Amino acid sequence: MNPMAILSMKSALEKFQDNHPKFMQFITAIAENGLEEGTVLECKVITPEGKEIHANIKINQDDLELIDKIKALKDN
Repeated sequence: MNPMAILSMKSALEKFQDNHPKFMQFITAIAENGLEEGTVLECKVITPEGKEIHANIKINQDDLELIDKIKALKDN
């Protein structure tokens, strides 16, 4: 992976954390309380016009590995 892309991603993640601290606290709490394979995450988005969009994903091993890689970027 391009080192500049990694630095850019790290910077973008830090900015996201600054803009949305409660969301990142929520994600951290999920990860610390046993996010495991088979866990279902549900998401609901409400647009400014009031349209609702729902989705869910079932966490698999690949997802857990990606989360670990993101954590490693954050920690470095």
